[in-house]
Amino acid sequence: MNLARQFQYMQHSTERGFHAMNHWKKGTAVLTVAALTAALTAGCGGKGSSNSEETPGASATGTPVKPAAPVPLNVTLTGTGLPPPDADVIKQTLDKKLGIDLTLAPLQTLDDYTKQVRLRISAGNYPDLFQVSYAEMKEYADKGLLLDLTPYYGKELKPAADFVTSLSGELLKKASYNGKMYAIPRNGDAPFDAYWIRKDWLDKLGLKAPTTLDELLAVAKAFTENDPDGNGKKDTYGILGGEFATFASVLGAYGVSNPFAGAFYKQGDKLVNAFYDPNMPLALGAIKTLIDANVVDPEIMTNKSNEIQQKAFQGKGGIVNYPWTGFAKDEFIAQIKTVNPKAEWMTFDAPKGPAGQFDGAFDYDRPGRLLAIPKTLEKDKEKLQKVFDLINYVSSKEGNELVMYGIEGKHYTKQDGKYTLTDLMTKEGGYFSLYQFTGRPNESYLANKFPNQKEVSAYAANAKRIRLLDSSVIPPDGFNKADADRYAKEEMVKFVYGKRPLSEYPAFLKTLEETFKYKLYTDSAEKQLKEQGLLK
Repeated sequence: MNLARQFQYMQHSTERGFHAMNHWKKGTAVLTVAALTAALTAGCGGKGSSNSEETPGASATGTPVKPAAPVPLNVTLTGTGLPPPDADVIKQTLDKKLGIDLTLAPLQTLDDYTKQVRLRISAGNYPDLFQVSYAEMKEYADKGLLLDLTPYYGKELKPAADFVTSLSGELLKKASYNGKMYAIPRNGDAPFDAYWIRKDWLDKLGLKAPTTLDELLAVAKAFTENDPDGNGKKDTYGILGGEFATFASVLGAYGVSNPFAGAFYKQGDKLVNAFYDPNMPLALGAIKTLIDANVVDPEIMTNKSNEIQQKAFQGKGGIVNYPWTGFAKDEFIAQIKTVNPKAEWMTFDAPKGPAGQFDGAFDYDRPGRLLAIPKTLEKDKEKLQKVFDLINYVSSKEGNELVMYGIEGKHYTKQDGKYTLTDLMTKEGGYFSLYQFTGRPNESYLANKFPNQKEVSAYAANAKRIRLLDSSVIPPDGFNKADADRYAKEEMVKFVYGKRPLSEYPAFLKTLEETFKYKLYTDSAEKQLKEQGLLK
């Protein structure tokens, strides 16, 4: 007996995504999938039902009926921290609820994952549900290896009022190719980056948090030259960071994105690539001014993420762009206080500049993950239905609560809609997010999971940022993005460190076009975005 499902398309006006095919102009689209009924054959007749939810009992002749065996499902994706099955309470709950034997097979690195999945696919040993990039989805769909999900949406899966994962129209399109749905998207995370400054250093030097680029330079100089830590040594820098993300707010003050994090955005109705933005040379000049003033950690182009964090904790600098998850969580606050009990970090708004005030850039419509189903599974109706069962359930209110917070009374308590997490949740709940196949409502989830960080998580999520379009753009054949970015980064470093004059910026663009075919990329991006309705 077939079950229905569908998703709603409401129109949406903005940008983020993972690599899409179509566009809705206003509103949001919510992928709403019904939780499947327990007895698939109840009332529909038919002998030999394999329904694993069937209650054990007796047949018409009095012969005991043996419950159907759990249906094995294999889900493969990237991730870490999964405990063994006998300690995995999420697996155990899903198995019992859905009549499945779920094997979640996370691989730590994307390279390892890609190699392993390609080996499995080449051997015909498909996972039942597996992670793909948009480029992989397109490749596998062209080869006829993926199940076209379009017929199932709107026919076999109904909308459900308790489907809690909100998916924008752009996000759903980024699971589509040639007008067909080939994957199930996970909604993306909220932005986590924030600008941090040492409040205790500001207080000691009689300063306020900078609000303009000139003030940023002045405060950074004071932090570098005026012994803010009081140790009698000139051993601090104003600004810490890693590569060009260090200067995201400086670039934002000129309305420009960090091109190595995302290069496409709109200005009005016009598509702009950061390298071609006329304000880019001006922004690079502002960064050069900071570097020339010796207020920037000279190791920013080689610092790794943990090195940035530790330098900040050790008091090596007073201004840094860093995710709040690595700065404001209770354990990191404890680390900071252990090193320096007087240290007090606070967030501050991005400085204003000629183009306004942007705390960097962010691709709001990028899926957190795409999960595809192999076409071979359409021959196994029972298993395919169980895959849909699984997606439906973790997307429902009850199931999403499970994969966010665990077991009520064990990992959390709830009163008047407010969640209180237990110590056990802190201890063993780190892997729960692996099961959030279609995502979670970010704002409420973060506020509940990190109540002590509620203000800073909301601050980072709501900061004004340039809205990127890169996840809607697939690099065309004949263009090597990695090579182009490698060259561009080398030259941008030269510009900001004075190794190449900014007057040569047009020559840099010419090489980018002639040697690395960058114009092929920008022309293709414009065509793709117009096809999706993101550009007029």
